[in-house]
This record gives sequence, C-alpha cells and structure tokens, in this order.
Amino acid sequence: MSLGILCSGQGGQGPGMLDPLRREPAAQAVLDRAATAMGRDLRALVAGPEAGMHDNAVAQPLLCAVQAATWAALRPHLPLLRAVAGYSLGELSAYHVAGALDAEDLVRLAIRRAEAMDRADPEPGGLLAVRGLDRLQLEGVCRDCGADIAIENGADRFVVGGHRATLDALERVVLALGATVTPLPVTVASHTRLMAPAAEEFAPVLVASGLQAPPLPVLAGIDGTPVYTRERAIAALTRQMTETVAWVACLDGLVEMGCTVLLETGPGNALARMAAERHPELAVRSVSDFRSLSGAAAWVERQLG
Repeated sequence: MSLGILCSGQGGQGPGMLDPLRREPAAQAVLDRAATAMGRDLRALVAGPEAGMHDNAVAQPLLCAVQAATWAALRPHLPLLRAVAGYSLGELSAYHVAGALDAEDLVRLAIRRAEAMDRADPEPGGLLAVRGLDRLQLEGVCRDCGADIAIENGADRFVVGGHRATLDALERVVLALGATVTPLPVTVASHTRLMAPAAEEFAPVLVASGLQAPPLPVLAGIDGTPVYTRERAIAALTRQMTETVAWVACLDGLVEMGCTVLLETGPGNALARMAAERHPELAVRSVSDFRSLSGAAAWVERQLG
C-alpha cells in the first residue's frame, strides 16, 4: 500500500478555501510568506469577487500558496509518498510536495509563470472542456478551427485551448457532432502553441531558480513518466506550457508505480473524481472532501492500515 499525491490545477478556487488552513499554524505561516511575495492580502482576495480569483495573475500564485500551505499542515501526519503528479499548474506544486522546491520559490515561480503567460498573446484566450469525441475526431476539428488539445483526461474527455473566437467556433462544431462542452474559468490558452513566447521566457527563470532534483518521483505532465533529475524537471515544466498535458497517462503512471491510495491537495476534488473514474480500484479522496486537514490525514491512515 503506497500513497500518491495529486496537486490540483486552476478552477477549484473559491471563497472558503482558506478557512481550514487558518486553523493550522504551519499552514498560516506559509500563507503569510506567500502574501508577502505576492504583495497582496490573501484574505481580501478570497473575500472579493470570485471572478478576481480566476484572473491568471492571481490564480496561479494563490493556488500554489494554498497547496504549499495545505502540504505544510499535512506532511507531518502522512507516511512517505511513493510519487506525486500535478495537473496543469499543479505540476509546479508537485515539485514542492516532492521536496524539490521550497514554498517561497514555488510562489515566486508561479508569479513569473503567470506573468509570462499573460504577456504571451495579446488576444483573449481560454480553455474549453469537450466530452464525447475521440481524440482523432477532436484533432480534426482543432485543425480546422485553429485550436489545440491542451489536456487529455480520458478516451473521450479533453480540454481544448485557443483564442476565445476560435473556441466559440469550435464549440459550435463539436456540439453539432454530439459532444458536450464546458467553458473553464481560465483566461489564457494554457498548453497550446500560443504559449510559446511564455515558455521561452519561463525556461531561464526555472534554470535560475532553486528547483532541485526531486527526492521523490514527480510524473511529467506531458507523458506521465517519472522525473528524477533537475534538468528533466526544467524541461518538463517548460514543455507543458505549449504541449498537451497527458493527465490520463499520469493517473496510469501512479498506478504503475504502486500507488494504491491517492489524495488530492485541492482546492476542489476534480482530480480525485477523475482518478476514481479511471481507476475505481483505488482509494481516492481530496482534502476538500473533509471538514479538516486532520480528517484527511486520518482517512489516509485508515486506508494504509
């Protein structure tokens, strides 16, 4: 029996996500340092309009701060991990959980990543979840419309990225083909060719950062294979900005590495739901499913015996 951690991406943030962390001194200390790095009052951010929390420049460092704070409170109560995987932005947090990146560096990198992505393309962009088409069908539609497959979540579950006008055109086509679509609260076309200038800008930032070789394996988002060296970590984090995130391969990779229990850092439980659907034999939950972080830790303890 082994534990794997899933680090959430953007989309699950909400006004109550700091509440369980404020009761944990270790978590609050991380949030205080993150607020200094961001130059913002995090409590005011989550108390303000929810749309503000989905602005890319706010969402990326805020979510990384929340995950680092969650991990600071959880880590002393959990057994040694087998592996870590992060969804989209969560791949950056995964290196923190694995011990390759301290909390301050994580937040600073998230700030620089968001800035680079916001500068990469002057036209409004975004992401659209598409369900009900296989990859070959969707690739054809993307070629015709000028969009890219940003994330692969399953055989007929994908996220497509592009300019807003492009996504509007693609939505009409895939609806006519019988698919269902869900616009995602993300303001850039992550994991698409439109982010090439951002990847070029962010790569040297990663090289100059305190990122180390991960003491525990982190699964690369682009192919689900384990990363053990600093060089490959930098390459994987750079490439995922412009290439499809193979999340289904990450889930399969966790199973192949022997993970039998998976815990998502949150906020939200989207990754836990996807993992349970893909691998119903696993014990899978998110910290957001529990009223307290101690409840999440106790669940892990019960699952691992």
